Amino acid sequence: MTVHLVKVCVGISSIEQLRSSQARRLIAGPICHVTKQRPQREAELLDGGSLYWIIKGHIAVRQRVVELERLIDHEGEKCGLVLDSELVETELVKRGPHQGWRYLEAADAPRDLRDIVEEANDDEESEGELSPEMAAELRELGLL
Repeated sequence: MTVHLVKVCVGISSIEQLRSSQARRLIAGPICHVTKQRPQREAELLDGGSLYWIIKGHIAVRQRVVELERLIDHEGEKCGLVLDSELVETELVKRGPHQGWRYLEAADAPRDLRDIVEEANDDEESEGELSPEMAAELRELGLL
């Protein structure tokens, strides 16, 4: 069974800023996000799991976790989350700040925006598209 991670994207205020920052890092090789703790549920994470990024108080985007690397520096052992370069935008889901990462069960993970758009295009009775912010607010109010 797949499990995901969720983490605050510190210092980033938009998906475009994250995309730009990571594009510069890709020049040096794969994207590796360093964290102090290695996930105990490694097998579940590597079975299709993603790192969901919290930007401005909402889960907004995810990246598939490709592998976990064992890293050692002057502070001791750490874990490198090697991430796929593709940033997949998700529906906005309000999420409060926390330190480090947390597990996110697959059933609780936000849907990919591209899947929602495809569903809306398939729905003949659709009255128009909502902005991600409006959809998040309506979900928070229990109206969507």
